[in-house]
Formats: sequence, C-alpha cells, structure tokens
Amino acid sequence: MAKFVRRVFVLFLIAVALLVLLPAERVPPTGQWLARAGLTPLTVRVGRLDIRYVRKGQGPTLILIHGLASSIYTWSDVIEPLSRSFDVIALDLPGFGASSQPADLSFEDLAGAVPGLMDALGVPRAHLVGNSLGGAMSLLLAARQPQRVDHVVVLDSAGFRMKPSERPFMIRFLGSRSAGFIGDRIPIRRVLTTATLRHLIHDDTRVTTERIDEYIAPLLRPGALVSARALLLSPLDERFVSDLGTIEAKTLVVWGRFDPWLPQEDADRFVAAIRGARKVIVETGHMPQEERPAEIARLVGEFLLS
Repeated sequence: MAKFVRRVFVLFLIAVALLVLLPAERVPPTGQWLARAGLTPLTVRVGRLDIRYVRKGQGPTLILIHGLASSIYTWSDVIEPLSRSFDVIALDLPGFGASSQPADLSFEDLAGAVPGLMDALGVPRAHLVGNSLGGAMSLLLAARQPQRVDHVVVLDSAGFRMKPSERPFMIRFLGSRSAGFIGDRIPIRRVLTTATLRHLIHDDTRVTTERIDEYIAPLLRPGALVSARALLLSPLDERFVSDLGTIEAKTLVVWGRFDPWLPQEDADRFVAAIRGARKVIVETGHMPQEERPAEIARLVGEFLLS
C-alpha cells in the first residue's frame, strides 16, 4: 500500500509540472479507419444505455468485445478478414468508445451489454471473441447463457486478477481519487495513454499516432474518467471463477508471450478450468489483435469453423 501511495504522489508531482508546461488537451480527429474499412457506426438502445457498434459480412454471427479503456478500434485490422466468413459485430462497451458513459457504471452494465445488443439486433446465438476485460465478459456470457454462445476465443483474458489489489498499477490508479483530481484538471491523458500503449504492445512500430489518437479521444469525452472510476469501484461477481467449469462452448485461449499485465499462468488456469479448452501462445504483448492481426484472424477463423 505504501508503495502505491508513493507512486501516486510521484505522478501527482509530475502532473503539476505538466500543468504548467503543457497546453490544454484537445480531442484529436479520429475515425479515418472506419472509412478505410467501409464501416458505418450505428447506435442501439440497450436498457438505459446507448451502445455503438459496427457490422460487416455474412455468415455465422461473430461478436468482438474489447478490453478496458479500449473501443471498437482495437479490432480495426481483423474485422475485414473475419467478415469474409462471418457476420462480424464489434461494439463499444458501456463507458468506452462512443457508447454511453454513465456516472454509476458497473460491471453488471457490461455483463448485460452483449446479450442486450444481441436482443436488439435479433441475434439469437453467436461466436464470441474478447480481449482482456472483453474476454471475461465473453466467458461470463458463455457460463450464464450457454444457449446464446457457440464458440469462444479469449485473447489475454482478465478474470483471475480482478480484485483491486491484484490489478496492474495503471488500472489501480485509474480507479483512485488521485486519478480523478489529476486527470480532470491536468493535460496528461495523452502522456499516460502513450506510455501505457508502449508498455502493452510489444512491437513498438504498432504504437502509431493514429492508434494513440483513437485511444485518447474517448478518454477526453466529458465524464469518461468518472464512468471508468465508477466501473473499477463497482462490486465484482465473485462467482466468475467457479462458473468457468460450467462453460459448454468450445473455447480457445490465445495469449501473448510478452504480456506485461497478465502472465501465461493465467492462460493455463483458464485451460484447466474450462472443459476441452486449448491454448495458443503468440509473439505479442497484451493485445494480440493489434500486433498480429492477420495471425489472429486466421487463428479465430480456423477455430470457429472447426
């Protein structure tokens, strides 16, 4: 705890210096990738929330679910190849991207987002692919509503280290009061976002200006940090780990060898907990779909069609 407090204090001092040195942050232009991919974002009402999504392709429905502080953009390079064989839907989870950002966001809101979207779009059953937090949401749906889930692919999935004390430092900081004070007043979101992406992505060449802009823009929306903090402070479903053993869907666990947040040990724990699950290790960091999109699209396609 003392170490965490020292880190926050150091960040606070840095932030104060940046307040003097840096100009106010402006939302960068984004969305060029959507035009390149021929995608038009749509919005649907799910309960009290508006959910943004994109859809492309024909065939069995495949839903792509991003991780914490991410968005549809994380799938930008895999939607096109996957859409050749599947009806691909990628959504912004509540609190992120361009979806609603309620001040009282909870994990229950996230858990209801995918089945709610499926209901709204008339999709009775789908394959699920999720990265990080999106992996946990995919597995939760497979456990709770097995009739709605066909195959599941998780990429560096969260689930075993969800308690506040077990989370990576940057996530703990995001959920702290210090983050609210600093982030709402001092222009450091681009600095922190860039540093985090360089930490999570093993191949530095993939950390482009466009990628940084696409990650930073949603975080600069009014209320974004309030919503994210509310989510991180909301109670977790403690049944998640025990429910893994009830999953009937065929499951593939993909893990980046160089993931700095979640160790390969967690991949083995998922494989041990989910009947019939198998593991594939790829040469990436925490977000394989952003570093090796062609490889991930191939792995996903082959597994879902097997």
